[in-house]
Amino acid sequence: MSDPIVYPVSEPIPQPVPGLSQIQRVIYTFTAPSKTFNDIKAGHRSWWMPFLIIILFGGLFYGAITEKVTWKVVYENQQRLAPQFAKNMMDQMPPEQRAKADAAGPKNQAITWALSPIGLLIIDLVAALFLWPTINFGFGGKATYGSILAVEIFSGLVLWPIRFVLGSIICFVESAPEGFNIGNPVPTNIAAFLDQSETPHALYSLAMSLDVLTIWCLVLTSIGIAAVAGVKRSSGYTVVFGWWALIVIAGVGFSAMF
Repeated sequence: MSDPIVYPVSEPIPQPVPGLSQIQRVIYTFTAPSKTFNDIKAGHRSWWMPFLIIILFGGLFYGAITEKVTWKVVYENQQRLAPQFAKNMMDQMPPEQRAKADAAGPKNQAITWALSPIGLLIIDLVAALFLWPTINFGFGGKATYGSILAVEIFSGLVLWPIRFVLGSIICFVESAPEGFNIGNPVPTNIAAFLDQSETPHALYSLAMSLDVLTIWCLVLTSIGIAAVAGVKRSSGYTVVFGWWALIVIAGVGFSAMF
């Protein structure tokens, strides 16, 4: 009697795991960030929704400044708070050139802030270039550049939209627009309670970096890059807060120099 023929059983083809929707990932960024970051790790790295949200809330802030503060006042406030060397440069201009600079100042401020979403995206692109090799080569991670970038932009949801909403509210309730500081518009850091014109620039720069929303964003970024890189959270915190500390030190040093 011959042995029965045994046919090999084919392995079942793994089905792709459905990812979260864009709305789900936005909500989970606030309520359960690990779900968002694990979804990014699974290959769902689209970040157009959080970036669109940041742009929309940025537009709200821009409209509030235009309507209630005006870009002329923003420019005048920035000139008053400028470092002494910048004031000296303005004072040394010929009268006609100074008049042209003052006339173009408000328009330049408005254009600069209208383009700020592009600036934020560039910052995220550059930051990912530093975080990506640091977490991979320094801590044995396996993250992709795209996943790091997606983590950064989703983490930014706890920083920029909230800051823009608070800034818009301040624009409408502030009775004296002359006190509006577009460089630090909301009281979420220690510097907001200091007089910038009387505080040493280095100290003010350090105080401004100690910002509640910024630290929340950094914590989420740390958790996110650890998740997508497959490393311990402590490694994510070391990388993100390490780079942040270097940037803060450089900013404080620059302020002290000038």
